[in-house]
Amino acid sequence: MPNYTFVTPIIAEGPAGGHRLFQFRKLDRGITVVGEPGAYQQVRYLQDEVLNTYSEIYRGGYNYTVNAATKTALIAGGVGVTEANFTAQ
Repeated sequence: MPNYTFVTPIIAEGPAGGHRLFQFRKLDRGITVVGEPGAYQQVRYLQDEVLNTYSEIYRGGYNYTVNAATKTALIAGGVGVTEANFTAQ
């Protein structure tokens, strides 16, 4: 079974700083995906004690190695994960 590199979804947030020129610059922020296979959700700000309640945690801004079954479950989970979030290894 092939493995894939999963890159969590991102969102562009801005402005990137306080100076007026930073009004035109945005920073990419990773979104965390948590849940059970087939029942995923996106979360932005989690406390550490809440993380232990989920069986699968994909923290925003990191890359993960997943198998084909997990890839299919994440895409079908309806949380904005698409084929573009995966790269074959």
